[in-house]
Amino acid sequence: MPAKNVLGTDLQTCSESPVTGWFRDGCCNTGPGDMGLHLICVEVTEEFLEFSVEQGNDLVTPMPMYDFPGLKPGDRWCVCATRWKDALEAGVAAPIVLESTHVSMLEFVDLEELQKYAVEV
Repeated sequence: MPAKNVLGTDLQTCSESPVTGWFRDGCCNTGPGDMGLHLICVEVTEEFLEFSVEQGNDLVTPMPMYDFPGLKPGDRWCVCATRWKDALEAGVAAPIVLESTHVSMLEFVDLEELQKYAVEV
């Protein structure tokens, strides 16, 4: 049974270029071992990337050993629920793709708040 998104429909792919997700399946699926809860599909901005680096999570630098190309503004990526919430509180929340954001994100932020940052698919 496919996972659901915050809208209650089937979870859609976030990004296949670069390939994202805890399971590197392109979706913001979660499961055992996903301690960071990579639930939310964002379209990264320069401000969000800078904030993430400042918080100790460098999403910019390529890491070939992990087949990670590094992100640039406009890329879509599944990020940790708490990282996005921290960015929201800091005023640098990245736009999100509701259709590609796992339903479990609603445990951290309500749908009305998420909708304020929604982008078109």
